[in-house]
Amino acid sequence: MSGGRTTADQTDQGRFALMARWWRRALAYDGDERDTLRIIGKSTLAATLAWLVSYVALDARSPAFAPFSAVLIMQVTVYRSVVQSLRYVGAVVAGVAVQAALGFLAGPDLLTFVLVAVIALAIGRWQVLGAQGPQVATAAFFAFATYTSASADSQRLRALGEIVLLVLIGCAIGIAVNVLVAPPLRYRGAEYGIRSLAHTLKDLLADMYPVLAEGVPDQDTTGGWRSRAARTGGMIGQAWWGLETSKESLHLNPRRLLRRYRGHPGFQGYESVLGALERTLYQVAALTRGLDRSREEEGEALGPFLRRYAAFLEAAREVAAVLTTLDETTLLPQAKRLERLTDDAEARRDDVVQETRERSLSLADPSMPYGILVTEATRLLEEFRYTSRVLLEVAQDAERSSGERKQRGRSAGGG
Repeated sequence: MSGGRTTADQTDQGRFALMARWWRRALAYDGDERDTLRIIGKSTLAATLAWLVSYVALDARSPAFAPFSAVLIMQVTVYRSVVQSLRYVGAVVAGVAVQAALGFLAGPDLLTFVLVAVIALAIGRWQVLGAQGPQVATAAFFAFATYTSASADSQRLRALGEIVLLVLIGCAIGIAVNVLVAPPLRYRGAEYGIRSLAHTLKDLLADMYPVLAEGVPDQDTTGGWRSRAARTGGMIGQAWWGLETSKESLHLNPRRLLRRYRGHPGFQGYESVLGALERTLYQVAALTRGLDRSREEEGEALGPFLRRYAAFLEAAREVAAVLTTLDETTLLPQAKRLERLTDDAEARRDDVVQETRERSLSLADPSMPYGILVTEATRLLEEFRYTSRVLLEVAQDAERSSGERKQRGRSAGGG
């Protein structure tokens, strides 16, 4: 029994440790954990305000519609909250309208409910309503219950109108809270996606070059590299989603008008870098296939060639390491360092080409791995070069815009 208690204690300690790490991350920096706390806090505030308005101020018969609506449309961006609220209101109005029309025409009987259900569910399939489509049927069912509980037509009309009013109040309060209370401005989300992909690239290259420096890798090793490179598709999709969310957070967001956000370089540069990183990971996947094929080649030339290639991959790993720490506040020095490291990687690639010339290794023979590996190295280098140039241009533009604003500020102060 003591052993069982010990295991339970260890499990509890593990859970407490996970919770402690979660709270440390939430308090330390602006990430997913802090976003979760922010959404919970804002949703609670919006629901409370909506309940006070609907229950205390209006004395509504079904006050829960307002806080439910306020929480339902609380999204990670202001723009998304507005879009979802419009769709939600449209779905509720459609559901209530269907019930009102059929209820007054046919009365509150079973056949009416069947017709309401069929029509509401059909309208809910309308693509314009998006994720709020099921709310058409939900609103229609609640409206039917409200309709049947009322005794007179005037009471029924007022009850159905109250549902729509409460939904409008809840959505308005939810949007107001999302706009006025720490509206999410997710500039860092774009950086985070780039950093995650860069970490994956850096770690893969860091595992590859020491093995190649020692000789020809075995099948299990190259197969593992290929599997890791192939698994990056999901991460690429998440990175693009993070970038789109970051861009979306600017729409209808009052924080973007604040002075400290006006000098932000924008997302065009990050979008280009993310595209280059995506292509880079595909190039590395092709490169791992070339290395897997190189095991079939035997001869004294392969070992020295792979050692040269390992030096190139080591230099490429240094380029990826810079992207893992991408930060808009230090973008210009990072871009310049990235350019220098890309020059180093290009020199290592040239050493690989020189090795093939000295040993008369054929780059055109498709049966040999040398041409494939040199081609993939060149393509990888081109993406690094493109990335460094994009970041340098973005950083210089931001620096120039910041200087112009400071100059205008000094001129206005002097005037």
